[in-house]
Amino acid sequence: MNWIKYFIMKLLKNLLIGGLFLIAAQILMQACSSNQQAESDKEKIETLIASMTLDEKIGMIVGDGKFLPAVDLTAEENADVFIANRNSKLLIPRLSIRSTALTDGPAGINKGPAPEGATEYTYTTAFPTSTCLAATWNTGLVENVGKAFGNEVLEYDYDLILTPALNLHRNPKCGRNFEYYSEDPLLTGKLSASMVNGLQSNGIGATLKHFLANNQETNRRKYNAVVSQRALREIYLRGFEIAVKESKPKAIMTAYNKLNGFYTPEIPELLQDIVREEWGFEGLYMTDFDMYYGDAVAQVRAGINMIMGGSRDEYNELKAALKNKTLDESTLDENLVYNMKLKLSSPSMKAYVPSLKPDLEAHAKIAREAAGEGMVLLKNENNTLPLHKKETLAVFGKISYYLIAVGTGSGGVRSNKYAISVNEGLKSAGFKVLKEMENNYTGFIEKTKRENLVPPYFDNPKMRADNGIKDDQAPPHFKKRLVAFSKEQAISRVDIDKYESKSDLAVITLGRSGGENYENGYLPITQIELNLVRDVCDVYHAAGKKVIVVLNVGGVWETASWRDYPDAILMAWQPGQEGGHAVVDILTGAVNPSGKLPDSFPLEYETVPSASTFPGEPAENPTNSFYKEGIYVGYRYYDSFDVPTAYEFGYGMSYTSFEYSDLELSSNSFSSKMQVTVVVKNTGDVAGKEIVQLYLAAPSTVIEKPVQELKGFAKTEMLQPGESQQLSFELNAHALASFWSGISAWKADKGDYEVRMAASSKDIRLKASFNLPNDIIIEEVHDVLYPNFVMEEMSRFSK
Repeated sequence: MNWIKYFIMKLLKNLLIGGLFLIAAQILMQACSSNQQAESDKEKIETLIASMTLDEKIGMIVGDGKFLPAVDLTAEENADVFIANRNSKLLIPRLSIRSTALTDGPAGINKGPAPEGATEYTYTTAFPTSTCLAATWNTGLVENVGKAFGNEVLEYDYDLILTPALNLHRNPKCGRNFEYYSEDPLLTGKLSASMVNGLQSNGIGATLKHFLANNQETNRRKYNAVVSQRALREIYLRGFEIAVKESKPKAIMTAYNKLNGFYTPEIPELLQDIVREEWGFEGLYMTDFDMYYGDAVAQVRAGINMIMGGSRDEYNELKAALKNKTLDESTLDENLVYNMKLKLSSPSMKAYVPSLKPDLEAHAKIAREAAGEGMVLLKNENNTLPLHKKETLAVFGKISYYLIAVGTGSGGVRSNKYAISVNEGLKSAGFKVLKEMENNYTGFIEKTKRENLVPPYFDNPKMRADNGIKDDQAPPHFKKRLVAFSKEQAISRVDIDKYESKSDLAVITLGRSGGENYENGYLPITQIELNLVRDVCDVYHAAGKKVIVVLNVGGVWETASWRDYPDAILMAWQPGQEGGHAVVDILTGAVNPSGKLPDSFPLEYETVPSASTFPGEPAENPTNSFYKEGIYVGYRYYDSFDVPTAYEFGYGMSYTSFEYSDLELSSNSFSSKMQVTVVVKNTGDVAGKEIVQLYLAAPSTVIEKPVQELKGFAKTEMLQPGESQQLSFELNAHALASFWSGISAWKADKGDYEVRMAASSKDIRLKASFNLPNDIIIEEVHDVLYPNFVMEEMSRFSK
């Protein structure tokens, strides 16, 4: 029997070795195939570039072929913003080189809206905005949104989508914050990487933008962001770095603004030293569109591969520089490698035939799921929610009948077929609404559209000039701004009393839009809106009935002046076209809210760390924007300076409860990495998901640091009542480090570190400590981007 056992064991061993050999062989063959493909592409690229005339090379860089003979590459242009949207065209027939088909849209393809009466129009999906997606804290879900979004990009015949936008939420007033993710670079970087991975799984390219320090809209094309090296490395570069390393985007778009004295596309230290050398970026650089005031030669010398949208003056500038030898043709050749690399990988040059029929129904389901998971329950007194009966509801507020699906400008979506309002969602779910009230509000909205008056927000000399407004009539591109920016309808106490007598509960929706070119991300509650919330709550509470407020806003909003009035508050963000359905999913409990805030909500604007310096000096048209808050952005400021907030970073309620236990560290002394595990248990009565946040408190004996910083996060699966899940995190050496400008290096200080497992930045559930026995230099980097002004930054220890 022993010899049989020996034979079988030897056979199994040989099979195992053989199997491993086959696996290794397969890996080796794949690597060889990949290398062969890369070499083949390299040869093709070199041949293509060598075959181009000098004029063709210039033409490919300026406007991606816009000025080549017999080429008409146009893009859309509204009165106040430029919207990139164009399909591919043959540029150089003898070389079969095509233009790159591209389109805008962090929340969906942003092509022109359907013409009146159109029956064959190709609609697109309006997905939740980036801030709403950030509130999911769910990398897998965001990647799925990217896959659906990327499928539409592919099937509608585009090669490149100009998204994601991942500038940090430095200040809530920025009108484009809805396009961006969070105040935190880790959350921003991880979710942006997930979006890119999802988009590019379709074979199309994604574009990180706007690089770098593009955090305001006031004088957005020419202001100079003055930022310390440390704040750049730890806050503003970090999200881009994560996205580049974890998703390999095919393109990066630079910003309009200056950074420490130079326009961003003209800084080789930024584009070459940091991004290409330190991060390993192998994609294409393009400028933001119509930056005609820049220096085209400086941009090409810095490494820009496509000057967009490109002007004849820029073309001539490059041609003159080549003639007078301030620019060498070899520089064009080096830059064009990245253009050709993008084109050879693009669907249009691979002759992909688009269907023009993506599965919009399936994509709408993904949009609804993502919207629901991103909504944040801010208040729920006495278990007002979920609603267990299909009662009669009084639905207040114009935005209850007109969903703000996304914001405006190039980050908007104009080609979605519908946007489900809160009122429509309630009716679809079986609730009864007051018909008289519905007729009143829909009539008010139709009157607003019919009169087409310039909304008060835009009725000032500067905005009238920006938008080409000559009289009291709103311009055509205000179609999705008109209702959102017009005044709320005032409702008298008499009418509220009448509606209360006919209903069981009240729902109020307050809304805000915002967008490119304006600091309209944080427009305070108006007196009409405040009166509406107060009066409805007074009347309904006197009758023993409850009031729910839904916030259909782009981002951080003021809540302190009115949040005590209603019984429940749901932050719905700008949730995409399925928003009304997603809101009602939460209200009814069909979806248990699991979103958490990606930003801190201040008690008042004046407590925002950048409030005193935003948007810059002079305030009306800033030349310089001084980032004096340094590393103290968002919760890093509120937690470190003990400044109270209305709702802290990472906050969000659920219909169930969760218990944290069994926090374990792989060691009590750090070497190269640390494993962290924690168990989360659903201790409530309904199924739900929990977001666990890992904050790290580092010693501040040598260099000043925030009291804690987010270093990891994870979302549980759907846990049934009583069910538990262990979550795992890894801390590498970089997670312990701060950036030391004086030595231009990431350094971890020796001492005791505290791991904090939390439900929010203020709700710390468990703690554990470990020690770093010696200082560690984690990474030495290029000493670049020193500010061009002496600037005193905010400090916890200043007198």
